[in-house]
Amino acid sequence: MYAVVDTGGKQYRVEPEAIVAVEKLPARLRRGELVELERVAMVEQDGKVLVGAPWVEGAKVTCRVVSHGRGRKVDVFTFKAKDNYKRKKGHRQPYTQLRVEKITVGSEKED
Repeated sequence: MYAVVDTGGKQYRVEPEAIVAVEKLPARLRRGELVELERVAMVEQDGKVLVGAPWVEGAKVTCRVVSHGRGRKVDVFTFKAKDNYKRKKGHRQPYTQLRVEKITVGSEKED
C-alpha cells in the first residue's frame, strides 16, 4: 500500500513506516506529535488504484514528526563579466522529517 500526498507544493510517494523529509511544517509541531496530511492525490491498496480529481475523497495519511532540520548547504555564486561584480551566498533548505503511521481511505483503516 502506498499513497501520493501533496505538502509544501511538492508531491511525495509514501508508504506505512517510511520516513520522508518534506518542506518544513510549522515549528509549533513538536517531536512526536501527529500530523494528518489530507491532500492525497492517489492511493494504491491491494492492487486497486484510486486517483483523485484533484484529491481522493476521505483519504488521509497520518504521520508522526520525527525532527526538524536543515538540508545540505548549496552554494550560490553569481558574477557579471567585465564589471568586477561577484557575490557568493549559501542556502540550507529547512525540512521536517515525518514517519508515516497509517494511510486511511474513507472509513476503512490500514496499517
